[in-house]
Amino acid sequence: MRPTGARLALLGAALLTAVPLVFAGPGVAEARVGGPTVEEGRLGLAAPREILRRSGFDTVAPEFARALAGVRSVAEAETVVAREGMRLWRRAVDRAQGRGPAGGDLSRDDDRPLYWARLGMTRALGEWRPGFPLSDARRAALLGTLERRSRGEDSIDLPAGPEVRRIVVTGFDPFQLDADPRRSNPSGAAALALDGTTISTERGPARIETAVFPVRWADFADGTVEKTLLPSFRSGPRQADVFMTVSQGRVGRFDVERTNGAWRGGYPDNANASETGTVPLIPGVPTPAPQPQWTTTTLPYGRIVAAGTGPFPVYDHTEVTEIPAGGGGPVVRPDGPTPGSTARAGGGGDYLSNEIAYRATLLRDAVGLKAPGGHLHTPVLRFGPGNTDPATGEVTDPEFVRERLAITEQVRSVLTVAAGQGRFVRPRARG
Repeated sequence: MRPTGARLALLGAALLTAVPLVFAGPGVAEARVGGPTVEEGRLGLAAPREILRRSGFDTVAPEFARALAGVRSVAEAETVVAREGMRLWRRAVDRAQGRGPAGGDLSRDDDRPLYWARLGMTRALGEWRPGFPLSDARRAALLGTLERRSRGEDSIDLPAGPEVRRIVVTGFDPFQLDADPRRSNPSGAAALALDGTTISTERGPARIETAVFPVRWADFADGTVEKTLLPSFRSGPRQADVFMTVSQGRVGRFDVERTNGAWRGGYPDNANASETGTVPLIPGVPTPAPQPQWTTTTLPYGRIVAAGTGPFPVYDHTEVTEIPAGGGGPVVRPDGPTPGSTARAGGGGDYLSNEIAYRATLLRDAVGLKAPGGHLHTPVLRFGPGNTDPATGEVTDPEFVRERLAITEQVRSVLTVAAGQGRFVRPRARG
């Protein structure tokens, strides 16, 4: 995921710890003091209201609020929140995959109803005043459950056995919504379209399981990526054979990002928060020591680039920005980092797309997962000509839908190529 605009080009044998996993609460709970979060505050805009109405998802938050009104204990609240969060995820997946009613005339492949409906639910939960004591910590835990369940993070269910290969794919929420609240994220749309599906590869059938992550620095620092991926990365009968983190990148092209850097560049997230510095590690998570500055993809980028997977060109993207060994200012390296350098941007920039790629591949290295895995940037999803003004434009148009569908199908094709590879030894990370 690269922020578009002036910062397009760059923004966007280990020692293992063996202590129990401990994760902090979700970042969504941190900004709630005094009222709705920044993201929830955008629900009053015309575009989100229209997206919800034209998908039938405008009923989600009111129904959830009514369910909360009948809750009489913390235990019952936990049950209701978990159930309704999972129900929203399943509803979004079913709609994207053509099951059940469309609920309106908005294209079924649209990822935005899930995003805005979830925010309606988190706002309802934040405003809920039950007739029994509910501490801030308990409410934050309920919000965390709602986030994880409604994102598919708790429902990755890979099959066991050698008959089917196992693939984990992640996408992102829409972002840069202050500039245009109509925005969609094709990586999230692809995740909804692919969840629970099976593709045919050179090595036989492969099952895909997906999740969609928030565009918030705090959630990443709280360990949401590692908590979601670790069960599928560890050894066992359901270990992933392929993983791919996906986000929106450049106009008109896919990029397989070769190298990921341990640096946060500070671009504001969906909560309008900004973080700059080394990517923070998560206590209790297996991690190489010392923390490497760089990690490297194990996706078969050469085959993917050459495969002709769809209408958009695919590139093996190798450029990074580093501070060379010995100091000095940042230097752009077209062919990857030099030995001993310090990261300032990976191939995927210095935003959350780079960070999810870094975290996923760092976890891969820490647990010894020898599988194709890394980050794919999709083309930027654009509205059609004449529909570019967020103040006067429509929330959708035929070209917008066609391009999103084409991107999803090409993501599926890229996965088919990647899953046709056997397990192989990953290259050593540099730096």
